[in-house]
Amino acid sequence: MNPTLIFALLAAGAGCCIALQATANARFRQNIDSQWFAAFFSICGTILTAAIFVLVTRPPAPSWEKVRETEWWNWIGGPLGALIVLAGATLTKELGAAVFIALVVGGQLTCSLLLDHFALLGLKEQPITPGRVIGGLLVVAGVVCIKYL
Repeated sequence: MNPTLIFALLAAGAGCCIALQATANARFRQNIDSQWFAAFFSICGTILTAAIFVLVTRPPAPSWEKVRETEWWNWIGGPLGALIVLAGATLTKELGAAVFIALVVGGQLTCSLLLDHFALLGLKEQPITPGRVIGGLLVVAGVVCIKYL
């Protein structure tokens, strides 16, 4: 099987996980009546899953020197992930899963186009082209269709 196809299917599976996570967190929020604790417990599940994975697979640990030498922005993934979980727990019930995920994808795509174009955060430069702009606009059109049609 073509590796690109495998990677594409894995990425699509990750997208399914994001939709399921947002919906589960929204329901968790409703059941315990707290978006803060729904997000907290979800993140505890993330930490537990990562800890089990590391214990089972025993990957080699990075040296403390390498950890200390990382750029400051390498550390924002965790807090940003927490904000995403909190947003899913808070907004999915209000917007619906499809609209929430469509807006998340729209935001991801817009930010990604800018990150690529300006080669930010260590990415290889990939200029914004008319085709990429049209793709972004089609995502926005998709959000409008999902919300209003």
